[in-house]
Amino acid sequence: MADKFDVVIIGAGAAGLMCAAEAGKRGRSVLVVDHGKKPGRKILISGGGRCNFTNYDVAANNYVCRNPHFVKSALSQYTNWDFIAMIAKHGIAFEERDHGQLFCEDSAKEIVAMLLAECDLPTVQQRYQVDVHDIAKTESGFSLKLNTEQVECESLVVATGGLSMPKLGATPFGYQIAEQFGLKMVPTTAGLVPFTLHKEDKEAFAELSGIAIPAVVEAEDGTTFRENLLFTHRGLSGPVVLQISSYWTPGQKVTVDLLPDLDLEETLNAMRDKHPNQSLKNSLSRLLPKRLIEVLIERGDLVDKPLKQFNPKDITAMANYFHKWTIAPNGTEGYRTAEVTLGGVDTDGLSSKTMEAKQVPGLYFVGEVMDVSGWLGGYNFQWAWSSGFVAGQYA
Repeated sequence: MADKFDVVIIGAGAAGLMCAAEAGKRGRSVLVVDHGKKPGRKILISGGGRCNFTNYDVAANNYVCRNPHFVKSALSQYTNWDFIAMIAKHGIAFEERDHGQLFCEDSAKEIVAMLLAECDLPTVQQRYQVDVHDIAKTESGFSLKLNTEQVECESLVVATGGLSMPKLGATPFGYQIAEQFGLKMVPTTAGLVPFTLHKEDKEAFAELSGIAIPAVVEAEDGTTFRENLLFTHRGLSGPVVLQISSYWTPGQKVTVDLLPDLDLEETLNAMRDKHPNQSLKNSLSRLLPKRLIEVLIERGDLVDKPLKQFNPKDITAMANYFHKWTIAPNGTEGYRTAEVTLGGVDTDGLSSKTMEAKQVPGLYFVGEVMDVSGWLGGYNFQWAWSSGFVAGQYA
């Protein structure tokens, strides 16, 4: 005889646990299964172990999705303030960092403990190290095998996440379930991920590894972010690069304003008037890390000579160079270090109100498995809470 549940949720991450708690509160018998040993593995390592669980300012434009309107319903049904209220109810101390980002003061373990406490209901069960296979549609819902055991349910919720961070057990299983039931996919790529550089650039800039500078970076589609840019031994990283990577496609260039807080043309002209014999290298080293200027001179991008030897046209060109420094990444570091997966289950096949598949009654998708990716700053967790919550109201 098969075990029967109202709801089976595949995946014990942020969205899956949120959905389990909500469905359980409605009195639904819920089974959460995961192929890992324990719940919330991505929560535990996020934000350096402090979990950037949401943001004070959440809107639809903080998300990348082929249908920019899709996220609005879930985000309004369960807001960042709703999650903050849950944090407060459980007495979890948190702090605000730049740009409204909210982190646990102590540990991400508190978020997992809170979700497990919310799931601590007589109707909710959890099982780990479970291999799910043989999923099939039945008259009353779905049947599936968990290891060797047959289970039946009315509603099946796919909360398997994306492909980012395979060392935490990420797999394409959720996409395979979607395709099995005829849902369309948006091609997947790594998002919120560092750039790698072409050989020549990589060799030139590798020695700058560890240097960070405030910058504004623009993608070819016009999207811009302002944050720190970090040179690494493989390429470029830092918050601004992670953000812009979600708007970059291979072959494109990115444009960087290396001095967003000043007008370089004006500054260099003033310097030339005051210290005409000062070298360009020493002048620019007051504004940017000296090593960066030395590398640009070694590459032949700049010529080092006294300021008085530059005419106004030269100074204009130099200002443009720093305010519009362009670089063509070779690629990204891929899913290994990516914080999210762009693409996934096409949202056109899902109800934005409930997360249910339009053509497959009882089948739901929540969290990162679908084509919704948030910016850096707590937005991906907020999507997990919101999508998990709404599916939990209907599954």
